[in-house]
Amino acid sequence: MLRSTDPSRPASMDELLDSTLIAKISRLDLTSRKIFAGKLKGERRSKKRGESVEFADHRPYVSGDDLRHIDWNIFGRLDRLFLKLFLEEEDLSLHIVIDASESMDCGEPSKFLYAQRFAMALGYVGLVNLNRVAVTAVGGMVETGRSDASPAQAGLASASKDNDADTERREVSDSSLHTIRDLRGRRRTQDLARFLCSLRPAGATDFGDQARRLALARRGRGVMVVVSDFFMKEGYEDGLRLLVGRGYDLFAVQCLSPQEVEPDIGGDLRLVDVEDGDRAEVTISAPLLKKYRKNLAAYCDGLRNFCARREITALTVQTDTPVDVLLLDYLRRRGLVR
Repeated sequence: MLRSTDPSRPASMDELLDSTLIAKISRLDLTSRKIFAGKLKGERRSKKRGESVEFADHRPYVSGDDLRHIDWNIFGRLDRLFLKLFLEEEDLSLHIVIDASESMDCGEPSKFLYAQRFAMALGYVGLVNLNRVAVTAVGGMVETGRSDASPAQAGLASASKDNDADTERREVSDSSLHTIRDLRGRRRTQDLARFLCSLRPAGATDFGDQARRLALARRGRGVMVVVSDFFMKEGYEDGLRLLVGRGYDLFAVQCLSPQEVEPDIGGDLRLVDVEDGDRAEVTISAPLLKKYRKNLAAYCDGLRNFCARREITALTVQTDTPVDVLLLDYLRRRGLVR
C-alpha cells in the first residue's frame, strides 16, 4: 500500500467536525461497562449512593449516620428512623490515544486524517457532556509554526523528560508523547481542535515503551480508546497489556485504508518501509495478493482474539467508513456511546 503523496492536513475545527456531523452526534453520551469514581462531580448516574438532588431509596438508620438525611415524614408515620439515599453523580474521563507513526500517513482517505476526525468527534461528545477529556499522540511531532496552534493555550504537555522545554523542542519527537489533558466543557472544543490540527505523523514508535509511560502517567479511571493500524514490528501485545490495567475500560480501534484491504498494485516493485527504510523486491501476482489478504485477515483476527481474552473491545474499520457510522453504529453496539 502506497503512502499518500499529498495528504490533506486539517487546519481548523470545521475541517475536522462539520455541522452535519455535529447534528448527528450531539445527543450521544459516553458510557462504560464499568462504574468509575471520578474526581469531580459530573453528569453521570452511578449505582453508588451518595449526595445529590435525585432521590434513590431508603434504608434503616444506623448509629453514626448523618442526621440531616433522616426522613422525618416516615418517622412521623412509622415511629422508625430511615435514611434517604440519593443517586450519586460521577464524571467519566475519556483518554484518546492516536498512533502518529509514519505508517498512519498512508491510504486514501488517510488513516491519520481519519484518526484525527474520529478523535475530534469522540472528544466533542465527551466535552459537551462535561466529561474530562485527554488526547495523546504516540510518536509523530507537533507543528509549532502555526499562529493558531498555541500549545500553551491548548494546555499541551509533552511526556518527554524535558517537560519544561520550549515548544520547538517538543517538535522532534518520534519517541515522546504529546498530550492535551484535563479538558472539560463545550468551550474547550477549539483547544482540542487546535491540538489535533497541529499533529504530524513522523517516524516509527516503540508502542510498548510509550504504553508503559502512558500507564504510569495515567490518573484516575475511565475509558481509553487507542486508534492505530496496529502494524507494529515489535508487536502490540505488550503495550495493550499495560494499558488495560488500573481500572480503564480499553477500546482498540484498528484503522485500515481501502488500499490495504484490497491492494490495487501489480508488477515488479521495490517496497520501502516508510518507518525504518526496510526494502523488499516483490512481484505482485494474483496468488500473492490472495495470500496477502489471507495473512491480513489472520492478523486482524489475531488482534481481536488477543483483545477478547483481556476484556478489550476491538474493532477494525476502513477509512472510507463515515465517522458518524463508526460512532452511531459500531461503537454504540459495543457500549462506548449511547
